[in-house]
Amino acid sequence: MADTAWPGCAKSLKGVVLDMCGVLYDSGEADGVAIPGSIEAVKKLKASDLQLRFCTNETQATREKFVAKLQRLGFDISVSEVFSPAPAAVAVLKERGLRPHLLVYDGVLPEFDSVDKTSPNCVVIGDAAENFSYQNVNEAFRVLIGLEKPVLFSLGQGRYYKETDGLKLDVGVYMKALEYACDLEAEVIGKPSPMFFHSVLSDMALQPHEALMIGDDLVNDVGGAQRCGMKGVQVRTGKYRPSDERHPTVTADGTVDNLAQAVDMILNQRGH
Repeated sequence: MADTAWPGCAKSLKGVVLDMCGVLYDSGEADGVAIPGSIEAVKKLKASDLQLRFCTNETQATREKFVAKLQRLGFDISVSEVFSPAPAAVAVLKERGLRPHLLVYDGVLPEFDSVDKTSPNCVVIGDAAENFSYQNVNEAFRVLIGLEKPVLFSLGQGRYYKETDGLKLDVGVYMKALEYACDLEAEVIGKPSPMFFHSVLSDMALQPHEALMIGDDLVNDVGGAQRCGMKGVQVRTGKYRPSDERHPTVTADGTVDNLAQAVDMILNQRGH
């Protein structure tokens, strides 16, 4: 009988999905810093018979700029392997004929160049960092409250993330504020949305049980993947907190010190 528990389940895997910030690197000044062992771990996965994709809620840069940053840090990674919320949001906006008011980081604005933004009939928020001023959040609120059927899209719903100088509030905090003020529920594009995970699985042509997610965010990375039928392993890097291992609703299939350890365990199970 096939082993379904971690790490034995690695024997039957066909694909691995990696979160990026907090797993591959910690963001911060300039390009941030690679987490020790992670560059080599990605190389090992690429040299194996497993498919590899990267799944991020990063919304402070276009995919091209984000990937270029990781390449400068030493990672073997290409744009086609990376799934991020902004391109997915653009597809949804066009499909539904929506014109967004954008409350996002300046660096990600080019992703929305092809979208009509005149006379907005929805709001899109991402990790806007310093752009989350009272004035800007209030402007987004006014757009929503003035619509007969307000629609709010949130690019991810993280609570916080880690940079080299400490923890930073994430988009989910501001999403909740707008939900509360406008008495609505945001549509989340990005992790932990099942649609986002399924788009990655579809790209690999894999079923959920054939893929493993590795992330530092217990709820959005691990929990989101598990709800889709994937296995989820948490690393003790990035935003990991010891209390994650006693979380009331999400239990990782495995917890490892870092990506390097996770990859070694996977490859050992597979006889590499």
